[in-house]
Amino acid sequence: MSPQRHTHLDALAMALMMGLCALWGLNQVAAKVANAGISPVLQAGLRSAGSVLLLLVWCRFRGVRLFDADGSLAAGLAAGAMFSAEFALIYWGLEFTPASRAVVFLYTAPFVVALCLHWLVPAERLNRMQSLGLIAAFGGILLAFGDNLSLPDGRQMIGDAMLLAAAVMWGGTTVLIRTSRLSSVRPSKTLFYQLGVSALVLPPASLLLGETGIIGQPSTLVWVSLAGQIVVVAFASYLTWFWLISRYPATRLSAFSFLTPLFGMMFGAWLLGERITWGLGGAMALVAAGIWLVNRK
Repeated sequence: MSPQRHTHLDALAMALMMGLCALWGLNQVAAKVANAGISPVLQAGLRSAGSVLLLLVWCRFRGVRLFDADGSLAAGLAAGAMFSAEFALIYWGLEFTPASRAVVFLYTAPFVVALCLHWLVPAERLNRMQSLGLIAAFGGILLAFGDNLSLPDGRQMIGDAMLLAAAVMWGGTTVLIRTSRLSSVRPSKTLFYQLGVSALVLPPASLLLGETGIIGQPSTLVWVSLAGQIVVVAFASYLTWFWLISRYPATRLSAFSFLTPLFGMMFGAWLLGERITWGLGGAMALVAAGIWLVNRK
């Protein structure tokens, strides 16, 4: 039975998206902490492997059948492959371009969602004011991180292209879930496809990229950071995200994702002593205005 779909975001959806964006912003800090002991792509693979085991236990407890034939296999494997490619491209691209520059290119993903769903799902189409809201929210990202933009050199062009490709993978995964059989299966099964495929693909990708893997003897803080990513991010938050996609307009949900790097900047300053750019206040205002325009009735 397909879940009931809403045409607009209600208070529950907006509150959940705010919480998810804060968690994903905090995850940026957790990943940086874990990078001190575990290479990034391997870290993502271990995160998926731990989360898929947790998901199997959860589904067993809830009586959810993950392996019944329901016509979602092809779309599920494709979504898992795109999810894996997204992370591999992000971490590989960061070898060529700074993280603060990469954010700008990665957060073109909501435009991929908006443009694709505009043509594929009439109910997801944005009007002119909503499109302006999406542009305003992206303007907030430019204001917060744009001081790191300049004409790229050869290496940065490679990294920028990889981050743009990762954005296409990210947005494309959301579009695929929204427009395929995955839109009507349980969110736990959609998550199982993504975690299962990435758990198999990312560790070998780490070797191909020449990562060190486990670096020395990781500290307790490194393992705690990885455990938090497994339980809170890859399991709980992604399960919530897929639940939201199955019930609410994906384009309107995606507009909230512009908050994630801003939360990440704030958590980085608070927990790691990182620098906050002068435009953060204005960026928050632009993103908030953009989200309002996209989601207003």
